[in-house]
This record gives sequence, C-alpha cells and structure tokens, in this order.
Amino acid sequence: MSAGNSPDRSAQEFTIGRVLDAPRKLVFDAWSKPEHLARWWGPKGCAIKIEKLEFRAGGMFHYSMTLPHGVVMWGRMVYREITAPERIVFVNSFSDAEAGITANPWNPDWPLEVLNTITFTEEGGKTVVALRGVPINATDTQWKTFADNHPSMSGGFNGSFDVLAAYLATL
Repeated sequence: MSAGNSPDRSAQEFTIGRVLDAPRKLVFDAWSKPEHLARWWGPKGCAIKIEKLEFRAGGMFHYSMTLPHGVVMWGRMVYREITAPERIVFVNSFSDAEAGITANPWNPDWPLEVLNTITFTEEGGKTVVALRGVPINATDTQWKTFADNHPSMSGGFNGSFDVLAAYLATL
C-alpha cells in the first residue's frame, strides 16, 4: 500500500544542512559538474566513477562507488528540477551498471526512490546547503525504515559534506 499521502509523513522526512566556506556558485558547481562531483560525492573513502552526467531536468547522473574494502556499488539521480544556483531536485536510487533501479543491498525494506531537494543560499560569502529527502511511491514499511535510518543518513551526509568542504578549500 502506498502511504505517500499520510498526514504524519513530515516527521519522517530527512533534513540536513551545512554551512560551507565558499560562494554559492562554486558550491552549486560542485554539485553539477563532473570534474567536481568525482572528487567529493559519496561516503568518505569511496572512489567515484561517473558513468553519465546529464545535468538538466530529465537528465541522469549515473555513477559507481568503490568502497574501501573493494565492493562496487551503483547509484543514480534523475534530475527533476534545476534552478541555478539556487536549487536542485532529483530522485536518488540504488542502481545497477545499466542504470536500472535496484534494491538497497543491505536493507530490502529501503525505499526504491527518494526525492531530494537541495537549496543553496549565500550568506556573507558562505553557502548554506539544505537537503530534504522523502521516499516516493513507498510502502508504510519503507517509510518506517527510512525514518529509522535518519541517524545513519546524517552520518553519511555529514561525511560527504566534510569531504566537500575540504575539496572546496582547495579551489
């Protein structure tokens, strides 16, 4: 049963933010250009290989991540909306090498698709990045799994933001 219209879903949404010491255009470019994404996207310690990046509404970012212990994972983003340099909206999924949607290899109850909205706001030469994620086309069990994993997602995104902040400091 799809539970996307339940009134209490806002408590299960995932939100996270970070202030980055870089101008908004540079931070937006770090999310939108392959030469930048390959340097910071994904969990700490992963090597990212970009298979495809079509940064436009309807386009796809398809990538592989080689984890520190050698396991290769695939992911994809399908962009829904891009308003440079303010906002990016995309559906994120685990994937296979052909960019098909796959289940989370560690948790079969994970939602197949998560809608993410990222906003970029410049304040005094720094950029506030705010991310909001919600499962789409998800069952009640998938929503619960998503909500139960907010601490893990916070750790993952904070690690990625740490790598992004260090990368931006080199530019």
